Amino acid sequence: MSARRLHVVIHGRVQGVGFRWATQAEAKRLGLSGWVRNLSNGDVEAEFHGDEQTLRNMRHWCGHGPSIARVDSVEETWDDSDDPPNSFRIR
Repeated sequence: MSARRLHVVIHGRVQGVGFRWATQAEAKRLGLSGWVRNLSNGDVEAEFHGDEQTLRNMRHWCGHGPSIARVDSVEETWDDSDDPPNSFRIR
C-alpha cells in the first residue's frame, strides 16, 4: 500500500482551544506522521502522511476536532507522499 498525503486547512474557532495538541495526539494514536500549525488568520493548517483509510479517519476527526473547538469547514488536498516525515510535530 503506497503512502498518501493529506493537507488540510481548518476554519472556525480552532485556535486557543487545544486544537494543535489534540491533532498531534490523534495523529500519533493513528500512527500518522506530519505536522500541524496555527495560521495568522486564525485557521489551523496540518499535513498528514499515511495510508488512505487512516488519513480518511483523520480527516473525519478534523471535521470536529476537540470538544471545545468549533469547526466551520475543512479544505483538503490529497496526493501521493514521496518522502513522508518520520514523526508528527507541532510547528
